[in-house]
Amino acid sequence: MKAMIFAAGLGTRLKPLTDTMPKALVPVAGVPMLEHVILKLKLAGFTELVINIHHFGEQIIEFLRSKEQFGLTIHLSDERDCLLDTGGGILKARTFFEADRTPFLVHNADILSDVDLAALYQTHVHGDSIATLLASARQTSRYLLFDEADQLRGWVNKETQQVKPAGFNYDEGLHRAYAFSGIHVLSPEIYTVMDEGPWQGKFSIMDFYLSVCSRVKVSGHLTDQLQLMDIGKPETLLQAETFIRNAGCL
Repeated sequence: MKAMIFAAGLGTRLKPLTDTMPKALVPVAGVPMLEHVILKLKLAGFTELVINIHHFGEQIIEFLRSKEQFGLTIHLSDERDCLLDTGGGILKARTFFEADRTPFLVHNADILSDVDLAALYQTHVHGDSIATLLASARQTSRYLLFDEADQLRGWVNKETQQVKPAGFNYDEGLHRAYAFSGIHVLSPEIYTVMDEGPWQGKFSIMDFYLSVCSRVKVSGHLTDQLQLMDIGKPETLLQAETFIRNAGCL
């Protein structure tokens, strides 16, 4: 099984730590957050990874070398010339995923959770969506909106009432609001859909999903049970060691 880890972010919320290192190498309970994610993927049966790099990318290269690639096949998608955001990053990694036509999982480097990644992957494999998004019932301001068949229909910021896509009519009686986890599984057919539109260079994968979900199937893997922590900000970084022990994420 194949997966991609987003490790190219600038980590501005974690300054001054990220003034001298990439966010993905900031330690959590004494272990770089990237290592937590790699080991979780390895335990779930993923054997081939693509990791994108940008900010202090050479440090990630050296880290992986020092760990002997964790016994996995690891490819680097080098964005040091231009940070491409999530959608652009997935598009740049196209050659790693498109040839064998098998789905791949995408995971943010700054997310810890207790999700069963192998089960999530199999849910996608046995479905007929171009993407399956792990989303949970947790408190936030921005939500993905799903219909009764767990199909993505839109997005809302409940603080500002902004909705996407443009013209979308959010109806609380018809749409269920769940928070995206930063973990999703994609079929390589997604690249064909990207070719049909203006998707190139730097763009958000969520903007892409919201633009195409009315004509192609983008599904939610929705749960009320997920334990998840975004460790990309100082206040949660301090809570992460307790979270890791309680959620069994090590």
